[in-house]
Amino acid sequence: MLDLYDKIQEASAFIRSKWATPPKVGIILGTGLGSLVENIDVEAAIDYPEIPHFPKSTATSHRGRLVCGKLNGLPVMAMEGRFHKYEGYPLKQITLPVRVFKAMGCDMMVVSNAVGGLNPYYGLGHI
Repeated sequence: MLDLYDKIQEASAFIRSKWATPPKVGIILGTGLGSLVENIDVEAAIDYPEIPHFPKSTATSHRGRLVCGKLNGLPVMAMEGRFHKYEGYPLKQITLPVRVFKAMGCDMMVVSNAVGGLNPYYGLGHI
């Protein structure tokens, strides 16, 4: 578990070197809500491969970038795409970004995905 702690610290330190603002909310944008980043006043955008220990997102609709800035004045970190078990990553690595959110100072996390997309009673964009 100590190796995970070190990875969290290294990733957090790297992100802080690009964006020093303590975030309040961590957002994981899955399929369908990626356009939310258009509403963020972007102060830093970092491709996942640049961040120490972050996996590479291989899902075609996931951009693979961490966007840091303000959403309606609130400091946020938003992941454009996430990681999946089916991509071959162990759970420890898949959950690393969530642990980094907490280490950076996030009090809240919002996660979106298309899990309800097969319900015929849901319309486009329903939550």
